[in-house]
This record gives sequence, structure tokens and C-alpha cells, in this order.
Amino acid sequence: MHPQTQKILGISFFKGGLGSACKLARDGGLVVAPSGPGMASDLPRTEGYAEALLRAEVSLLDSGLICLWSKLFESKSLVRVSGLVFLQEYLKKTDWNQEKALWVMPNQKESDSMLAWLVSKYGPHFDENSVYIAPNYPRSGNIEDKKLLQKIEQVDPSNIFIQIGGGVQERLGLFLQSKVNKGTSILCTGAALAFLSGEQVKIPMWADYLFIGWAFRCIANPRIFIPRYFKAFKLIYLLARYGSRLPKV
Repeated sequence: MHPQTQKILGISFFKGGLGSACKLARDGGLVVAPSGPGMASDLPRTEGYAEALLRAEVSLLDSGLICLWSKLFESKSLVRVSGLVFLQEYLKKTDWNQEKALWVMPNQKESDSMLAWLVSKYGPHFDENSVYIAPNYPRSGNIEDKKLLQKIEQVDPSNIFIQIGGGVQERLGLFLQSKVNKGTSILCTGAALAFLSGEQVKIPMWADYLFIGWAFRCIANPRIFIPRYFKAFKLIYLLARYGSRLPKV
């Protein structure tokens, strides 16, 4: 774990700048950007989730709620690097002629949409061979995927972008961490690519900076996201009770 970290709920979050985070991530290993709702739900009760965050080479502080809590109740300003901002910068700095990528996608529809956006943005460096459609992984416990490992051996990617749901992608990343070359970067950035590509509602950078990206998601799809973000308030209880300590299962 990089020494420049800030410990919250037992997780050592990277507290350097965006450029430093991208550079460190490109050295290889597991990179996670756990959301507030994901931490509230999965950190205390989903087997394997906490282990993934603890063992990641880079854990990015994505949650605006954690930052607001720290500022209001602990008078501390935390360094936040959201998964959205990180992925945008990481993609921009990637040498697509030299760095092969493998994209782990949730389904064929979203894969087609996000791949089309990547081609339009970065040129013809992406095709079906660089995509793996993920199966339905279990909601808890360890994840293993031998077919994915075979795909990785075939493609030999520099970067593996995992674009499936939070709580699952971190545990899949943990499985891959010990299976792939140490120089391979495993990037778990939630729905960031879906935001960038327009597959989900686009979040302006100013809204992400002000911690209100959640509001755009709730307006676009209230039936799904209002209950999800309402549950995120459990994170306040965890912060108040445990502070820098890992919550007990």
C-alpha cells in the first residue's frame, strides 16, 4: 500500500493528486473506487468485499458523503478522487498503440454502447476480442472465473477495465490480483465508463466536484437510485461508530 494514504473505516485511501493516482495505478495491481452506497451495504456484511479494498494497491476515495462527514464533524478536508474523474484522466493518458486493454462488461447491450463510445473517442483500438461479457457472479463470497483467465492469457492486456456492478467488481478484481502479471492494472471504477459514454446519465464535472453526481442519477432514474442512495445514509452510522476502524461483520 502506498504510504500516502488516509485511513477511513479500516481502508487506506490514497490521498495524493489525480496525476499521482493515475501514475501509481499504471504500475500495475488492483485499483478500486468504492462508492458510498456500496461501502454502506457491502463493507460490513459481504464476504470478500472488505478484503478486496484492504488488499488493493490503490483505493480511491470516491464517496462525497465521507468527505462531507469529515469536514462537518471532524474538521478535516479529505482528498477525493472520484472513479469518474480518475477513469477519464487514465483513458486520456493511455497509449492505445502500446497498451492493450481488456474490458469486462455487464452485458452485450452496454458493451456495444460503451465500445462505440471508446472507438469514437480514442480511435479503432477496440474490437470484440478486447471484450469479455461477464456472467452472473455470486453476490457474496469468493469469485472465480477460469474463462476470464483464459481470455486474459489470450489478449495479454496491460489494463483490465472491470465495468460490472460495485460489490462484485472488487471481488472479481481480488481474484485476478494474484492470477495476472504484476504489471497488469486491474481497474474497478464502478459505472464511470457508463457515465462517460452516455449509457447512464452524464454527470458534469462540476457536479462530481461538488459531490452531487448522485442527484443526476436520482433524477434520471428515481425508482432505482433514490432507494439506493437512501440506503447510503447507513454510511453515516458506520463513520460515527467506527471512524478509522474496519466495521465488524
